[in-house]
Amino acid sequence: MPTCMTGKRLPRRHGRAVRLWLLAAGLCLAGLDARAAGPDAGPDASAIRFGILPIGSAAESREQWRPLLADLASRLEHPVSTVSVSSYAGLSNAISGQRVDIAFVSGRLAIEAVTRQHMQVVAQFVRNDGVAGNVAMLIVRDGGPIRSLDDLLAQPGRWRYGRGEPMSVTGYVAPEAEVFAPRGLNSDTFFARVSVANHQNNALAVVNREVDVASSNNPDLDLFGRNFPREAAQIKVIWRSRLIPSGVLIVREGMAEPLRSQLIAFMRGYGKAPGAAGERERQNLARIPDLAGFAPADDQVLRPFIEMEFTLLRQQARNGRWVSEQAKRARLAQIERDYRTALRRLQGG
Repeated sequence: MPTCMTGKRLPRRHGRAVRLWLLAAGLCLAGLDARAAGPDAGPDASAIRFGILPIGSAAESREQWRPLLADLASRLEHPVSTVSVSSYAGLSNAISGQRVDIAFVSGRLAIEAVTRQHMQVVAQFVRNDGVAGNVAMLIVRDGGPIRSLDDLLAQPGRWRYGRGEPMSVTGYVAPEAEVFAPRGLNSDTFFARVSVANHQNNALAVVNREVDVASSNNPDLDLFGRNFPREAAQIKVIWRSRLIPSGVLIVREGMAEPLRSQLIAFMRGYGKAPGAAGERERQNLARIPDLAGFAPADDQVLRPFIEMEFTLLRQQARNGRWVSEQAKRARLAQIERDYRTALRRLQGG
């Protein structure tokens, strides 16, 4: 099996070679679900278990976080292991099974973790360009038949779509909420075929003409451009969302003290020390795409994600086909109750 590679050793060839690298990176996940951050340490049942939502491949994301997690283990004098997954569902299952103590997650996954899985938001990502969030995108092959969003929407049933998992805000929720649902459309029925993959594989599928359009976001598209510049030059963005708040760090509520408080303080303060120590930490942060640090935050930062998700659900319910008007009203009432419940849980109610 090919060995795991970092971004500096990626192949530059188009098509099959690139796909083989992405596949190999994903396969390297096997056996890495609980590796200690230290270079020679093995798995430890008492370790702080850090869940990593991948940007790019799971193996690549794990490598990007490794120096920070090694510092965490050293500072707290406590072993740290990674729960490195290839999908949103995989991380959600690990959190639900209480196999994660702290995790980097996006908004929709954070909502589920906070409202149902006994996690708490403790920090929000700070981008290195100072922007307070990310942008979802729809991408096509430059020079292809789709030149604009209007071209895409004008021909239902023709195109092939590569999107993210349902828990992905930029890969699914934002395009659905801002492009399709307001027009009475659903991507699952609008397109001739829908495939689900991560942003990196979807971008490659666009280049290889395996899909006609795909969802993406600016961090993942930037990463694709750094890793595969020749392929990225063939991609065109035809739609950008409104600014979506950055991802968050969540920590398990039942984690033992004082370790829990020490962990939170470390993450919030990382990269902010003066002098050479702080500069080295900032260099470690720079290995993680677009990350400059962590700002203190609480569960209230999730409100924009809740608003987006329940706006989408309402739009889909109003535009859906129902056996009766009564069934439609019942569904809308349930969505409203769920919305109110989620907001109360953010308030600790």
